[in-house]
Amino acid sequence: MRLGARPATAIAIGMALAALAFPTVAALPAAAARASSTIVVPKPGSHAARVIGGPLMASSGVVVAAPAHSKPLPKVPASAWVVANANTGQVLAARNPHGQFGPASTLKVLTAVTLIPRLNPNAMVVASKFAASQEPNIAGLIPGRAYKVAELFQALLLISANDAAVALTEATGSFAHGMALINAEAQHLQAYDVDAKLPNGLPAAGQVVSAYDEALIARQALAIPAFMRYDETLASRFEVKPHHFETFVNQNYLLTKYKGGIGGKIGWTVSSEATYIGMARRDGVTLIVTILHCTPLQEIAAAERLLNWGFAMNGKVKPVGTLVRPLVTAAHYQQAASGPRPVALGAARPGAAGSAASYTLAATGVVVAGLGLGGLARTRRRTLATRRPPQLATRFCG
Repeated sequence: MRLGARPATAIAIGMALAALAFPTVAALPAAAARASSTIVVPKPGSHAARVIGGPLMASSGVVVAAPAHSKPLPKVPASAWVVANANTGQVLAARNPHGQFGPASTLKVLTAVTLIPRLNPNAMVVASKFAASQEPNIAGLIPGRAYKVAELFQALLLISANDAAVALTEATGSFAHGMALINAEAQHLQAYDVDAKLPNGLPAAGQVVSAYDEALIARQALAIPAFMRYDETLASRFEVKPHHFETFVNQNYLLTKYKGGIGGKIGWTVSSEATYIGMARRDGVTLIVTILHCTPLQEIAAAERLLNWGFAMNGKVKPVGTLVRPLVTAAHYQQAASGPRPVALGAARPGAAGSAASYTLAATGVVVAGLGLGGLARTRRRTLATRRPPQLATRFCG
C-alpha cells in the first residue's frame, strides 16, 4: 500500500517529527503542524522501508554482532525473527527482520494497541452479523446482542477471538473506519511493512507484516497499561448470552511456564504457519521476541530459547539495529489529550465483500485506501473449554 514516494523525504520528515517528542503540551500541536502537514510513507518492501531501524535490518539472513566465545544463537525453525531490548530499543539479533509474511493472530496486537486508547472500556457494542459470522466464531458472539468493550478485548487477547476483533473494529463507527485507523497506527509506529486487511489476522490477499514491525508494535503495547492488564489475565468469564458463561483461558503459556514472562500473542493459519510475539522481564530488563512463519507448535519454545539468549547476552553484544520511536503528530497528541472515545450502541455494518473505502486523517494528511474484505479464510471452529492444552491452542488461531 503506497501512500507516498521519495523515501528521503519520509526520513527527513520522520527526523523532524521525532525532534518534537518532548515539547511542552501547549506547543506540541502547533509545532507538529509546522513540521509538515503530510507524512510520506515508504512503500512496503521498498529499500527505505527495509532500512528502518538501521542498515543491517535490510539483511535477509541472520544478523548478530556477538564477541568470540559468546553464547551461540539458538536454532529457530522460522523464516524471520527479532529479539530486542524494549528498554533501550536495541535489536540484539535478528533474521530477515523486514521480510514480509502473513501475521495470523499476532495482528490482533496491532488491533488492540490501536483501539484500546480509542474505545470506552465500559461502553456496550452490539455484535453485527458480519462480526458473528467470522469462522471460527471463537467468542461465540450473537448478532444483535450487546457486549462490553473491555470483555471483547479480553476475548481478543486471551483466546484470539476473531469475532471480537471485528466487533471492536466496527465499534469505531464502521469496519472501514476501524481498518483505516489500524493501518494509520502502523504508520504512526513507523511499521511500514504492515498492510492490514482484516483486524483478526485471518488470511487476506496482500496482508503482511515483518518481524521488525511486530517488535515496534509490541513495544507500543508495553507502553499501554490497559493492554498489559488484558494480555496478562490468565482466565476470565464471558457472558455469551444471558446466564450463559464461558471461561476463557489465556493461550499464551509463556505467562506461566517461563520465568519473567509478561505477555504476548500466538497465531497460526495454514499460509502463515505459526507466528508469535512474546515479552519477558528479568531484573528490570524487558525483552521482546517476534517470530514469523515458524514450524507449528514450535513458536513459544523457540521464543523461550531466543529470550534466554537475549537475557544472557544483553549488554554483551553490539546492537545490530534500533527499534525506532513512533512519529509525533498533532492527531496522536489530540487523541492522547482527549482520552478514549465513547462508542455508540451498535456499530455500522461494513460494505459488501470486496468493496473499498478510504479514510483521511485531516491533521496529518495520511490517506489509507483499498480496504477490501476479500480473502477471508474458513478454518475449523474451536470448542471452548475451561482447560485447553497449550500445545493445541495454536492450531485454532487466526
